Formats: sequence, structure tokens, C-alpha cells
Amino acid sequence: MGITRRDILKGLVSLPVFGIFFHQFFKKKNIDHYRQNQILSELKLNGQPPAVIPAGNLKKGGQLIRLGIIGYGRRGEDLARSLGFAHPQWVESQRKNAEKNRLDMRLKDWLEQEDLNVAITGICDVFDLHAENGLAAATSDMHPAAQNKTLPPSRKYRDYHEMLEDPNIDAVLISTPDFHHAGMAIEAVKASKHVYCEKCMTRTEEEVYQVVEAVKNSKVVFQLGHQYTQTEAFTKAREIVSKDILGKITLVETTSNRNTPHGAWIRHLDDNGNPKPGNLQTIDWDLWLGDRPKVPFSIDRFYNWTKWWDYATGLSGQLFCHEFDAVNQILDIGIPKSAVASGGIYYFKDNREIPDVFHSVFEFPNSDLTLIYSASLASSRDRGRVFMGHDSSMELGDTLTVMADEDSSRFKEKIEKGIIDTSLPLFSYRPGAKGIDAVTSATEKYYATRGLVYTYRSGKRIDTTHLHIKEWLDCIRFGGTPSCHIDKAYEVTIACHMATKSYQEKRRVEWDPVKRRII
Repeated sequence: MGITRRDILKGLVSLPVFGIFFHQFFKKKNIDHYRQNQILSELKLNGQPPAVIPAGNLKKGGQLIRLGIIGYGRRGEDLARSLGFAHPQWVESQRKNAEKNRLDMRLKDWLEQEDLNVAITGICDVFDLHAENGLAAATSDMHPAAQNKTLPPSRKYRDYHEMLEDPNIDAVLISTPDFHHAGMAIEAVKASKHVYCEKCMTRTEEEVYQVVEAVKNSKVVFQLGHQYTQTEAFTKAREIVSKDILGKITLVETTSNRNTPHGAWIRHLDDNGNPKPGNLQTIDWDLWLGDRPKVPFSIDRFYNWTKWWDYATGLSGQLFCHEFDAVNQILDIGIPKSAVASGGIYYFKDNREIPDVFHSVFEFPNSDLTLIYSASLASSRDRGRVFMGHDSSMELGDTLTVMADEDSSRFKEKIEKGIIDTSLPLFSYRPGAKGIDAVTSATEKYYATRGLVYTYRSGKRIDTTHLHIKEWLDCIRFGGTPSCHIDKAYEVTIACHMATKSYQEKRRVEWDPVKRRII
């Protein structure tokens, strides 16, 4: 027979000091348990992982889908690994990392990743080195499904038009610089290829309308690469808002901070890939430039294209797009009525045109809501994503915390009775709290804290991009609409262009819902 709480207390009676201590300990524990039950009962939450997992993530099987990846740089490699394909050198490096650090579970997580029943039958890149790396990953026998099937061969392309003409490709993933996205997506739709496109969807406002028209007049499945919606914390956040736990939400603040020009915004130079001066046979510079102004070959422009307006949309298209989509997926606020943006090149005094500090304010009068976005590439101070309501506020990243407001109407009685302590979280949720993640870089840490790398399903750590791509593939196989479909992509991309236009023209811009144009 086990020792009970009663036995412990009886045994401590003869020890006055310890008896009082344990008596107070158990008394507090009972009070805390009572308060917790009272709060969860009020919120109608059980604190468990979300009961509803997006339908696409529950489906299995289906026919083999043959994929082409257009653009096999850093993000292209990420997409391939999310599909289950990795370069042998990456696998070996992760194996060594795991041997050195038992907490590094990245290789284990990847090997346990679900087989999506796909083949990468095409790799397209204007840089031969990147294309060869893609072929090595696509044909490697180290992927999770290698033991179960023989996959069709993969082919290398320089010009994406040739890839789109290939009948052995069913769908494409576009991970090129932003200024190529619109043209490639439209041509892919015309070729009846399903499209997974990385953000920002377009470089210009006019391109948005062209992509939307093409997709809506087709039968292809389109998904924009905003994988954040796949996290468990995000699913719990939608549940909290739907139950009106925050009360009327009137202000949302989102941020992006990092103290480096590198990472997702500025790419590292690749010492192994830089062509020798005057020797450009490994990079088709004209194809890379496309319809952009013709300039001499530049290693800086090739790798760090996000520094120039000719190729990119600035921090709004690179980072804010994730923030806006997260808010829009939860609150369904649509396109802002107005936007005002400011900032400048305050720290990195190099040859860039795009600011390293950027802020924008968006108004949604139909929702009685203001959205504020603030970003800095010159400070790594952690700032959250906060939804502010009359009754409570919610901070959302890879974890979720809800704090009651001291002047809340809904919780007034429980606050006065001491059941709710406004200095403590009303509710918190941390997916996979029993696990420890190995984060090995500042950029990876940033992504992890924003919910952009991993989430948990039934206690298992899973790559969010893998889930986002799986959702897209399931919609191709079984029908349905992915979470970041063309309508959501339209709204987030217009919001990004509103911020960019406001910054460039130094004025407040508005959305005309009748003309469907930024004015």
C-alpha cells in the first residue's frame, strides 16, 4: 500500500516546524488547484493540445505527386527537407551534431517525418552549383521513404519554362527571389501545375491582381508559404478568440527583431559558389535578372538581392507578411483601410536601398481595430505578438500566454475574490513542453520563438513547413482549400504593398474596395 498525503501529514505532527511548512504547502496547492479549476471552467478550456487538427493533416496515402522545385537556394533546400529529401552532406553533418549534443534532435525528427509520397522530378536554378545540390538531394537514398519505394529520376533545368513543359511534373514549389514569383506562378498555372509559392507573393501591386486572376480562373491548388498557421499554439489562439476570452480586441502589436543583416533577410555569401571574375558560365545572369534592369554581374546582388527595390519589397514583404497573415488567419480582418509607414537605414550604412528599421500602422475601422508593426535589424530585444482585448491580452509565438486585464468586465468578480491574479497568466499553453530544442543560430532562434520552425502533434516535434506542404498536397489529392489559399494570399500581399508604398511615397495610403486598388 502506498504512502498517502494523509500519512505524510500525520508523520509530521511531531515535527512542529516541518509540520507547519508542509501544512502550508498542501494548503496552497489545494487553493491553486481550486483557482485553476475555477478559471478553466470560466474559460471553458481544458489546457490540453487542440482537439481539432486541420483535416488535411489527418489524411493518408494518395497517388504519387511529382514535384519540381524552382530556385534551389537556402529556402529551396528547406523545402526539399520538408518533403523528405536532403543532401547527403547535410545528413552527415546532422549525424555528427547529434553525436556531440544529445539534445540535438533535428536528424531524428527528420528521419521520423511522415512520408508524403512525393518525388522531386525536377530542379531548376540558374546557378549550376545549386541545381547539382538539388539533384543530389532528390536522388539520395537517405530520405525517410527511401526504404519503401523506387522513385522516378530527377532532371536539372536552367529555364523554368522547360520545367513547366515537362509532363513528368505535376506541381511546383517556387522559392526564387521575390521578383520572379508572379511570372513563374502565372506560367505554372497556365501549364496546369499546382503551385506552392514562397512569400512575398509578388514584387508589385499590379502583379497581385494578375496572379489572383490566373489562379481563380484555373483548377490548380495554390498555397502561399506562411507555415505559421500550422502550429498548435496558433490553433489554440483561434480557439481562445472564438470563445471571446479576450473580449473586444481593438489593438494588435506585432514585431520582428534581430541584430544582424544576415539570415532570412540578407543571405550569406557562399565562398564555394562565387564565380571567378569574368567567368560566368556557372550562373546565367541574364536569366536571373529577368525583366529587371540590366546591370553587370554582382555577387552582392545575386546573394543579397533583398537590399534593393528592383528585386524585393523590403521588410514588409520579407517579415511583416508572416505577422499579418498570422493576425488575419485568427481575426479575419481582411485588407486594411489605410496604412502609414516610416523608418530608414539607421545602422547598416552599406549600399542597400531598403530600410533596416521599419514601422507601419494599419487601420481597420470596420473591425474597430488598429494593427501596429515594428521591426529592427539592429537589435535582438525580444518583443512579442500581442492581441489586446478589453478583458485580457494574448501573446502568441511558439507558446501562448493570456493575461487578464485588471479592469476587465468579464473577470471583475473573480479578480475581486482573488481567484484571478492579474499579475499572473490567466492561461498559458506551451506545445511539447517536455522536450528541449537545440537552437544553434540567432536566426534559428528567431524563427523558433515565432513558431516558424517546429510545432508538436501528439507530443511529437514536427517541422511546420512539412505540415504546410502536406496540407497543400492533401488538397491536391483529396480536394479542399489550403489555409493560405489565393484569397488569403491576396489580402496579405496587398497589405504588404500598402506599407511599402506608404514608405516609398512618404504618405498615408488607402485601399479602395470598389476600384480594388491602393490609392
